[in-house]
Amino acid sequence: MFVDECQIHVQAGDGGAGAVSFRREAHVAEGGPDGGDGGRGGDVWFVADHNVASLLSFKDHPHRRATSGAHGSGKGKNGRSGTDIEVAVPEGTVVRSREGPILAELNESGTRWLAARGGEGGRGNARFLSNRRRAPSFAEQGEIGEESWLNLELKLMADVATVGFPNAGKSTLISRISAAKPKIADYPFTTLEPHLGVVRFDEHEFVAADIPGLVEGASEGKGLGHRFLRHIERSRVLLVLVDLASDEGRSPAEQERVLLGELANYQPSLLDRPRLVVGSRADMATADQRRSAGLPAISALTGEGIGWLLGHLGSLVQQARAAQPRPNRIVVHRPLPAGILVERGPDGSLVVRGRQAERAVALSDLTDAGALAYAQGRLRHLGVDRALARAGARQGDRVRIGRFEFDWEPD
Repeated sequence: MFVDECQIHVQAGDGGAGAVSFRREAHVAEGGPDGGDGGRGGDVWFVADHNVASLLSFKDHPHRRATSGAHGSGKGKNGRSGTDIEVAVPEGTVVRSREGPILAELNESGTRWLAARGGEGGRGNARFLSNRRRAPSFAEQGEIGEESWLNLELKLMADVATVGFPNAGKSTLISRISAAKPKIADYPFTTLEPHLGVVRFDEHEFVAADIPGLVEGASEGKGLGHRFLRHIERSRVLLVLVDLASDEGRSPAEQERVLLGELANYQPSLLDRPRLVVGSRADMATADQRRSAGLPAISALTGEGIGWLLGHLGSLVQQARAAQPRPNRIVVHRPLPAGILVERGPDGSLVVRGRQAERAVALSDLTDAGALAYAQGRLRHLGVDRALARAGARQGDRVRIGRFEFDWEPD
């Protein structure tokens, strides 16, 4: 089964907590801090893989989770880090947030995108030793890994996309020129999902896609038009099939006008691509119909014109490939880290968002005077106090940073 849309839940691993520990050795009266750091949580990566054909593996099993980091311990022992996981997706996968904006496009095999960042491990109390803090009795908690639901869409990566009305002979043609075996019947919309086929003819080899039939208004979503049209976006060459013996009585010129109009309404740049317009089902057309069309005629049933068609398509694909060479390097997408953001909550409190600010207060014991002094200094260094002042914070306002709450007292 071909699946070109799905949702996936990704969850990175949590960071391990740092340890609070002091040296305990014979003849050492006051051992210093030796708490180890927690391990980092694993990341979740999406990786484009040309061996994956569809999004079927996510349909019934949408959850992907990396492992968490281990906690630190005494004697300076750091916790082990979590294991990253790589989620293989087809070339041409578009990643969107639940709200709709595009987050990444994985078009080339090997392209990677960081879907969920693992939490940083907490620092042990040995990391807080300073001239002013000779015996720190606090450590950092591990950071929680990122978690989200994402929408995946697949846009087929094909050299040639066949475009035509339902029952124009597209599936019959793809089954004739390749090993693809789409369902073929004499009623409209027999094909409801795209099919790919590898075509080999003389010195040419290319991938052709059987796109489900378009109807007038497809660019506005009629007849599942948006789902079908997006598979045309990444094709190099367009093969427009007009039915020489249309059951609806549409002339070839009218069919071509409507089809090109729908492509232009959906994405105007599609009309700039190389295209070949041919008349299909020549075995069903009369001599007058073939003559009035004024187009090259083919018949996938009898094989008429197929050799000419494949040779011409092969030449167009070769020219398009030369004009748009594929990049020879692997692209790695990493979301930019967000800064400090202050916004009003529903209850009127001020909520500070930002990984660095949340980590600054993620200490094991904020009732400890040393821990509280460290958190205050860290927040001041990050500019949280200035951000709160710009947001209109007043004395006594409730402020939340992660799980930590306090009343605002301006300096």
